[in-house]
Amino acid sequence: MTSSDVLRLRPHRIRVTCWLLAAALLITFTLVGTALRGATGGGMGAFQRGDQLAMVGLGLFGAAIILLFTRPRVEADARGVRVRNVIGSYELPWEVVRAVRFDRGAAWASLELHDDDLIPMVALQVVDRERAVEGVRALRALHAAHQQQVPVR
Repeated sequence: MTSSDVLRLRPHRIRVTCWLLAAALLITFTLVGTALRGATGGGMGAFQRGDQLAMVGLGLFGAAIILLFTRPRVEADARGVRVRNVIGSYELPWEVVRAVRFDRGAAWASLELHDDDLIPMVALQVVDRERAVEGVRALRALHAAHQQQVPVR
């Protein structure tokens, strides 16, 4: 990897699962919405076109919420690492990173900072098995390469 190359890591299984769930939810709400016709339970009212559109709208909203879980990614290069999780993002130079961790039993990898903070990297999930391990190894290699370039204080 040259100094201009960028390592890009994204979760795999959760993205596939979320896209399938979002599509299924949207299809279900659309079918339910189109099936809403006639009188309501006690005959006191009737389903209108707005009710049908509201069901489709709820399906779109739910699908969008599910697709938030496809947002995580990690990008790293010789200068530092950028982490985007479901909510929140971090851009860190390698100087502040003490270690790239993937602890036994952890759901995802994390960055240990010199101030003892842990930044989760949801993009590197245990369910992705070998992909996640390869990603952690690549991040550790970038971190180690930076550590060799920085003079010891």
